[in-house]
Amino acid sequence: MRRYGWLLWFVLDLVLVVVFAASGRSTHEESVDALGTLGTAAPFLIALTAATLATKGWKTINDVWPWGFVVWGGTVVLGLGLRVLMGSTAAWPFILVTTGTLALFLIGRRAVAGLLIRNRVKLRG
Repeated sequence: MRRYGWLLWFVLDLVLVVVFAASGRSTHEESVDALGTLGTAAPFLIALTAATLATKGWKTINDVWPWGFVVWGGTVVLGLGLRVLMGSTAAWPFILVTTGTLALFLIGRRAVAGLLIRNRVKLRG
């Protein structure tokens, strides 16, 4: 289990990106159905996967610095680029909200995981 435990953290990152997409769709009064939400999330899911693999996520999945920032930046930049290539828009307000929300989700998740892991290690002695 320990060998593949990083996959659970990666799945959580994927879920957070889907939550980001669903929240955005809901805010803009678009339907939050599975296909629409996955369509909105797809460029960022692809980017997150690429960034995680590029940073050797199986070793670095909970590192905030520098790898968490690389994953976040890669997810934002590549995700926005893919979004535009797929025919959607990327206006400045969307870029700012995307950057902030994914920072909170991807870097924040790593910070919380780090605290939980450190506390668990301290409790074990």
